[in-house]
Amino acid sequence: MKILIQNGRVIDPASGRDEMADVAIAAGRIIAIGRVAADFHPARTIDAAGCVVAPGLVDLSVRLKEPGQEHAGMLESETAAAVAGGVTSLVCPPDTEPVLDEPGLVDMLKFRAEKLHRSRVFPLGALTRGLAGEVLTEMAELTEAGCVGFGQAETTIQNTQVLLRALQYAATFGYTVWLRPQDLWLGKGVAASGPLATRLGLAGVPVAAETIALHTLFELMRATKGGARVHLCRLSSAAGVDLVRAAKAEGLPVSCDVSVHNLHLTDVDIGFYDSRFRLQP
Repeated sequence: MKILIQNGRVIDPASGRDEMADVAIAAGRIIAIGRVAADFHPARTIDAAGCVVAPGLVDLSVRLKEPGQEHAGMLESETAAAVAGGVTSLVCPPDTEPVLDEPGLVDMLKFRAEKLHRSRVFPLGALTRGLAGEVLTEMAELTEAGCVGFGQAETTIQNTQVLLRALQYAATFGYTVWLRPQDLWLGKGVAASGPLATRLGLAGVPVAAETIALHTLFELMRATKGGARVHLCRLSSAAGVDLVRAAKAEGLPVSCDVSVHNLHLTDVDIGFYDSRFRLQP
């Protein structure tokens, strides 16, 4: 099917493009941006005036309710909602029910997603069995089943020897480890430490909870001779970003992301604490 999108603001971060232009599509592929051939006859024309035309968005942390929580949501409805919002690719953390630590579970999830033919689903395999932080999973088998990386979701690995072994395993085969940098003991609060948390009587999470975890992780990465690729999930502090910047300058293969509420909200936005507002500090 041939489609012509007209009058939209075309934005492509990869190429640096940001301009008003038409986009011609044929057989599911973009064949022209800007000047469209005169002999191009679209079956459908979309007027995108006042809209942004951009590549599909990627959500790096979507907790799908399937498998295990089908009563709360189905893959069909969740991927449909994602596509409606412009999100065409979803990364699914491994803390489903059961945990994504077996190839069969990953196969099932990938098969269901491909059959629905909406958003693409990229599962993260569990780094340790049951996310218990004790025994490493069979990362090679999980990769063959379709995992794009391995992580612990919100669960911290207490045993640094296990974490080192995990990084060594991943480095050997070129896998990426996704980790939330947060100290187990300091990170048990529900709000950023400060005057507001104190007034509201909420347990605080200090910036040190993130920076201590980052220092530990970077030392373990150095122990693997810089061979382990690590993606840091949901950084929440300026000090943490500074440490990541220094690690990248050093040459460590590290990347990171930040959640939207950490970009647009601060602790003062808690207001009158509402327990239904379920966000990490």
